[in-house]
Amino acid sequence: MPAIVLLHGFTQTSGSWQAIADRLRDRYDVRTPDLPGHGTAGDERFGLWETAAVVAEGNGPATYVGYSMGGRVALHVAIAHPEVVERLVLVSATAGIDHDEERAARRQADEELADRIEAIGVDAFLDEWLAQPLFTGLPADAPGLAERRANTAAGLAASLRTSGTGMMDPPLWDRLAAIESPVLVVAGELDGKFRRLGAQLVRSIGDNAELVVVAGAGHAVPFEAPERFTDALERWFAVTDEESG
Repeated sequence: MPAIVLLHGFTQTSGSWQAIADRLRDRYDVRTPDLPGHGTAGDERFGLWETAAVVAEGNGPATYVGYSMGGRVALHVAIAHPEVVERLVLVSATAGIDHDEERAARRQADEELADRIEAIGVDAFLDEWLAQPLFTGLPADAPGLAERRANTAAGLAASLRTSGTGMMDPPLWDRLAAIESPVLVVAGELDGKFRRLGAQLVRSIGDNAELVVVAGAGHAVPFEAPERFTDALERWFAVTDEESG
């Protein structure tokens, strides 16, 4: 079976992918690693390049699917370890913040957020985090919500400090054209910021990339609309399989 590696977002764990993984497992070898600071990797402390190396070595050749923070990791895998990336799917992702002052401000904001997690604990922080407009469309019973609460304040704080968007310094925009594998960029219709970033990713990568906008979904596309997301994946898989065959 061809392998698919699903890389979760900040505060999530491998369990967040359950609905997607269940729909793919009869046709693919689905792998859902916990990223540093999260789940079973809660004690790991790696930056994005180190995380990419661990993910690439642990999974080998595969289709890499990254959501949000996982998209940042997937981009680093594609750039540093292109030999393992057969296809790349970037969901609600960015290649970083272009302007130095904005990037520094984001690092400071993430540091303050990390301090808050340590001060109030995981449960209170998650209540605040998931109440953001960014996650309005996320169902209360979405898979993996319970596992989020098993994360530790130390792990989540470390993840922000080592793998936040502000830590992409310099950002990766100028390196994206080197990605040669087929790339699918996915954004939610209701997430204007990441629709724009998704279009920018496609322009920067080139003709091997395309953008799919999932109707009625916000930032957390795979978890708000797992069936529509998986259908989009499988349609693209079928096209790229035919092109490569």
